[in-house]
Amino acid sequence: MITSVQNETIKKIMKLKQKKYRDEENLFLVEGFHLVEEAKKAGCIQRVIATSENLLDQDGLLVSQKVMEKLAFTKTPQPIMAICRKPSHTSFQPSLERYLLLDGIQDPGNLGTIIRTALAFGYDQMILSPECVDLYNDKVIRATQGALFQMKICQMDLLEAISLLQENHVPIYATSLHHALSIEQYPIQKQMAFVLGNEGQGVSNEVLKQCDHALYIPIQSIDSLNVAIAGAIVMYHFPKV
Repeated sequence: MITSVQNETIKKIMKLKQKKYRDEENLFLVEGFHLVEEAKKAGCIQRVIATSENLLDQDGLLVSQKVMEKLAFTKTPQPIMAICRKPSHTSFQPSLERYLLLDGIQDPGNLGTIIRTALAFGYDQMILSPECVDLYNDKVIRATQGALFQMKICQMDLLEAISLLQENHVPIYATSLHHALSIEQYPIQKQMAFVLGNEGQGVSNEVLKQCDHALYIPIQSIDSLNVAIAGAIVMYHFPKV
């Protein structure tokens, strides 16, 4: 059992709390029984960390409660964590039916909720702009509730993604409050891609100009909806056919 937070192995694991080291090592951390189980199903686990031998496999790492509290992201951690390899389904796929493109989403809770919702509504792939919050941020991971391990997600320049989708005859719909038609005005098609924008600025003008259509959700009394809520409404309104 490792009991010191100064242990070299623990120090290396601690570095995975930083995006720089997650990117360098192609690894990230998950915490708690549910996320560890989902990672296990996806075959992403490199090593399990736990405070009880009963929770470990042969290659697991046994640590004290003090060390677990240091490694964990939550104040009262569950007795299990895992070091995971980043999923391999991260390449753009050009001939699917439903795409969701995210332009600079900054809030981890929003990103995680959108990922979970996209999986629930059967969307095929999500494309994140480089300006989005890190996909492997612990708050993002917790908000996905494990959907991260099942959803096809890639990160790339949105203008490039839009161009590739249009080459494959996939129409692009941007959410916008200006020069847009209500979602009710657009028919459901076999292939569709939707762009959701940054919480404060919406879809950038550069991206908006490249999209084929602009749509809005009719609402009353307020100016706009939370982006995760707006995304859920759009995805529900335009299911796969």
